Amino acid sequence: MKAVILDTTDHYRLAELDEPAPGPGQVAIRVAHAGIQWGDTMVRDGHFPVPRPFVPGFEASGHIVAVGEGVDASRIGEPVTALTTAGACAEVVLAPSVLTLGIGDLPLRTAAGLGWGAPTAYDLINTAAHVRPGESVLIHAAAGSVGTLAAQFARLAGAGRIVGVAGNGGRAEYAARFGYDQVLLREDFPAGLGDEKFDVILDPVGGVTRRAGLEALSAHGRLVAYGNLGTYEPVLADTNDLLMQGTSLVTYNSNLLSRTHPERLADSARRALGLVADGRVRVDITAEYDLADLAIAVQRLAEGTTHGKSILRVA
Repeated sequence: MKAVILDTTDHYRLAELDEPAPGPGQVAIRVAHAGIQWGDTMVRDGHFPVPRPFVPGFEASGHIVAVGEGVDASRIGEPVTALTTAGACAEVVLAPSVLTLGIGDLPLRTAAGLGWGAPTAYDLINTAAHVRPGESVLIHAAAGSVGTLAAQFARLAGAGRIVGVAGNGGRAEYAARFGYDQVLLREDFPAGLGDEKFDVILDPVGGVTRRAGLEALSAHGRLVAYGNLGTYEPVLADTNDLLMQGTSLVTYNSNLLSRTHPERLADSARRALGLVADGRVRVDITAEYDLADLAIAVQRLAEGTTHGKSILRVA
């Protein structure tokens, strides 16, 4: 099969590999499209240590072509979207059966856009932050895959005001299409908010942004940290200060959840999929690349020159 490998010199190249066979609890998927996400940049840059050569790709859509022990054989031929541990940038990928969801009539291209971003955004709003009707929500990285979905999930949860933060004017203009009441430029945060406080803040940035976010919480507000796009600098919070205001610093790690409680992540992915399938939430695929162009796609994501969701055409 054709596959992209990330080699020992940190370069992507096409290769011919043997097709993998599913083990217990796994399915093999003939890949139609692979999703591109921030984890791909972290693997490339060495933040996620993986053995090289490595077949990248953590999201796939396609059809199940084989199943491992313990998996219902009737799933063979099913159109699916899947969360994988690696290998989606290839013609065949293995995925845990529990994290491989049937998509019904949803187009495979759209299904590839769900990836890890859809259950992450769903959980950030509904599980980690537990947004209540009328609450105000601030979302960093507003123009990204998670940010555009989180704004829509927040609106469905009844949020009264949703503010986004984006890196530049073009990204702010794009984010505004997804239901934000206001989108600030990153350079204007937090000064551009004046004295406004928020019930919920979603922060994948870290560093000074996270510290400023803690200061921008209203009483009983929740800041959910789910990444470190800007810096890995530790952010210290005084629990006594949090206690006095009733505020909370919450973390969310979908990768860990997939290993400790995969059924929980699958349930959130299924709920997000249902909202996309019935048209209540929109996945916006803004860039599509050939398999051989993965290096370009990942670099553009790292530079912040893309927004929404990028995917690869595999089959």
